[in-house]
Amino acid sequence: MGRAIGRRRLLHGAAVATAAWALSVPAFAQVNDAARGAIAGAATAFLTTLPNDARRRTVFPFEDKERLNWHYVPRSREGLAFKAMPPPARTAAHELMKASLSSVGYGKAVNVIRLEAVLRQLETFGGLLRDPENYAVTVFGTPGPGAPWGWRLEGHHLSLNFTLVPNKPIAVTPAFFGANPAEVRSGADKGLRTLAREQDLGRALAQGMDAPQRKRMLIGDRSLGDIVAGPGRSDGITTPAGVPFGDLGAAQREQLVALVETYARNMRPEMADDELKRARDAGLERLHFAWAGPIEPGHGHYYRVHGPTLLIEFDNTQNDANHIHSVWHDPRNDFGADLLRAHYQRGHRHA
Repeated sequence: MGRAIGRRRLLHGAAVATAAWALSVPAFAQVNDAARGAIAGAATAFLTTLPNDARRRTVFPFEDKERLNWHYVPRSREGLAFKAMPPPARTAAHELMKASLSSVGYGKAVNVIRLEAVLRQLETFGGLLRDPENYAVTVFGTPGPGAPWGWRLEGHHLSLNFTLVPNKPIAVTPAFFGANPAEVRSGADKGLRTLAREQDLGRALAQGMDAPQRKRMLIGDRSLGDIVAGPGRSDGITTPAGVPFGDLGAAQREQLVALVETYARNMRPEMADDELKRARDAGLERLHFAWAGPIEPGHGHYYRVHGPTLLIEFDNTQNDANHIHSVWHDPRNDFGADLLRAHYQRGHRHA
C-alpha cells in the first residue's frame, strides 16, 4: 500500500473509505501472518547462531519483569550486546531488525547507533561511555506461533519493543529513537540528521498555525526539557492537550497525519498500516497537537501528538537544541497489554 493512498484513506472518514478499509481486512490478516512468521524466523535464526552460554544470556521467560524494563540512557543491559556476539550472530541480529522495521526505520536505528562514534569524538570525558557496540538484543519467550513472545533491541537513544501474540496484530510500542547530535556539524558525518523528518514536520505544523490555533496549541513558553512519558512514567500523560484535529484546516490535517505516519512507518510496512488503521478507526478527530517553547529554529522545543491509540512526544532541548528524544506509545497497548488481556481472557494459560 503506498504512503499517499494510506494518508488519503486516513483523512477520509466517509463511508467510502470505511468500505475500502473493510474490504482489506482479510489481506491485513494474511500479511500479518507473514510478518509474524518472518520475525519469528529471523529471531530463531539469530538464536541458533549463539553458543549455549550466550543464548542463556539472551532469552528470558515471556512473563519476566525484564520485558517491561526499557530505557534510553547508556547503561548496562540484560540480553546480549553486539560486542559479545560472534560475527554470524551480528549479521543475524541485523536481519532480525530488518524483519521488524521498514527500510527507513532500520536506517534510523543504524544511524542512532552510528552517532555513538560521533559522540566519542566530540566529548572529552563522556566519550569514554560511548560505545556503538553496547546495544543489546533480548528475546522473551520462544519465537513462534504457539504462545506470546517478544524481542527488544536497546541501547543509548534506542529502545524498540515488539510483542507477538497469536492471531493478533504485532504490538510495536514503546518505540524510542533519539539523536545526539540531532545534526552533526563537523567531521566525516557532517550534515547527518537522523530524525530530520520528525523535526521538520513538527515545526512546519506549528509554524503554520494562525493566532487562535497557536493559542490552543501552546502548552508552555519554554520546552518541557524532555519527554514526559518516559520509563516508569508511561501513564504520566492521560489527557490530550493542545489544538484538536477538528480545529485544523485541510492542509494542516494532512501535515498532522503525515507526522503520525513518520513514526508509524519506522515499522515493517504492514505493521505500520495496522497502526494507522487503528488510529483512523479510533477517530482522527480525537487527535491533539501540542507545542512548548519557541517555534523559531535554534531554541529548545517540545511537541506532542495524543489520541486514543497513540502518544507521540518529541523533545529537542539539550545541547543548545541539538539533542533529540522521541517516543511513540500506545496508551492502551504498550508491550501488547491489550492484546495479552484479550488473549488470556479467552482462556489461554497465563503463567
